[in-house]
Amino acid sequence: MRLIQITDCHLYAAPEARGRIGVPLRQLDAVVEAVNRERPDRVVVSGDISQDESAASYELAERTLSRLDAPWCWLPGNHDRTDLMAERRALPAELDLGDWRALLLDTQVRGREGGELGPERLAALDARLAGDDRPTLLIMHHPPLAIGTAWLDAIGLADAEAFWRLIALHHRVRAVCFGHVHQAFEGAKTLAGRQVVVYGCPAASDQFLPGATTFALDEAARPGYRLLDLGPGALETRVARVVL
Repeated sequence: MRLIQITDCHLYAAPEARGRIGVPLRQLDAVVEAVNRERPDRVVVSGDISQDESAASYELAERTLSRLDAPWCWLPGNHDRTDLMAERRALPAELDLGDWRALLLDTQVRGREGGELGPERLAALDARLAGDDRPTLLIMHHPPLAIGTAWLDAIGLADAEAFWRLIALHHRVRAVCFGHVHQAFEGAKTLAGRQVVVYGCPAASDQFLPGATTFALDEAARPGYRLLDLGPGALETRVARVVL
């Protein structure tokens, strides 16, 4: 099963609108073309679909992402309007990936750049994790641990400690993927003698400079995506960048 993660498209209503460096729609077009060459089985877009929270930006996103040669779905980021997303396409909570499954977590808190699951969503996650013995991948927008970029670490998952306490009880969770940080990241969390791998994904739009204390763009880094090959009890992953 080949799953590809796209994240942080940051589209505007106007197709030619510029981001800080590039044109988000042109960047996403290039990502979609590259992803199709990877022959994915499923694609997940992990939040910040829109930059201006307009209905037109989601229409543009759906039209562009529908050129993918695989079923795709999305989940919200801090910039998104979940109501507008749901009007165009469902927001599933779970994906059947054969030997694996993926749970899609909503970490959005309206009006805040940082994210949080909160007691109700954590309780729901606990129940969902208890219901299936397959290896499980969690996909969310906000990072549940520090990535070493100070200004981004201040707007990650606010209740990360509660999240990891819960995950420690569920050996089925093998990996966590997130967006939000506009850069590649690989790390791990040690829980009760086992490791859960944690992956950040490059943005489909402009990239942030790793290790920066305050907001900074990485003008040399190109948009990209993360590819995950899921086999019986095994996960292989890599990041790919596109040519614009």
